[in-house]
Formats: sequence, structure tokens, C-alpha cells
Amino acid sequence: MAIISIEKMEFYAYHGCFDEERKIGTWFNVDLSMEVDTSKAEETDNLEDTVNYQEVYQVVKREMTASSKLLENVAGRILKAVRKEFPAVSYAWVKIKKMNPPLGGKMESVSVESEL
Repeated sequence: MAIISIEKMEFYAYHGCFDEERKIGTWFNVDLSMEVDTSKAEETDNLEDTVNYQEVYQVVKREMTASSKLLENVAGRILKAVRKEFPAVSYAWVKIKKMNPPLGGKMESVSVESEL
């Protein structure tokens, strides 16, 4: 088994409870880690024997473009889509950071972590 991670993916997206957040949008960072049996790929050096990072990125990008009120919802959608579209993934963990959230004070981000 191996852990495959795609880290600090950046997306401009429209998630939030306030109408303004879903109209104006903001930046998000996403980290995704997946547990995958890579034993065959280790021997064959063949992309078809592992999880294609580019295809995983496209799944995350697709889910990030669908507006949601809650980061928990986005995280759940990403995990379910990754597990559905990549059966070789036996476990997945995601962290979504919303940069500069409008919470009435100065802060870098808020985040949600979820696993499936």
C-alpha cells in the first residue's frame, strides 16, 4: 500500500453561507490523500496500474466548481466521487481551506478535514 497525495490544489470557487460568498467567490486550497495498492505499478512502471493524478485532479476540480453552502458538503462530494471513480482507492482524506473567510476578523483561513 502507498499513500498518494495531491497537495495545495488552488481553486477560485463560490462556497459559503452568505449570498455574497456564492456571488463573489474566494480562493480555496485542497489537499487530498488516497491509500492505494501500488504493488503492480511498482513492478510494471505502467500508469494504468495505479491512480492517475491528473484524472483525480479533474474530479476534485469538478466538485469544487459546484457551489455549496458548507465546506463539509464539498469535502463529502469530493471523497465520494474519488472513491466511486477510482476503485483502487481504499481510503481517502481531504482538507479544504477557505482563504480569508468573512468572519468579522483577520485570519488566514478556515478548514474542514474529512475521510472516507
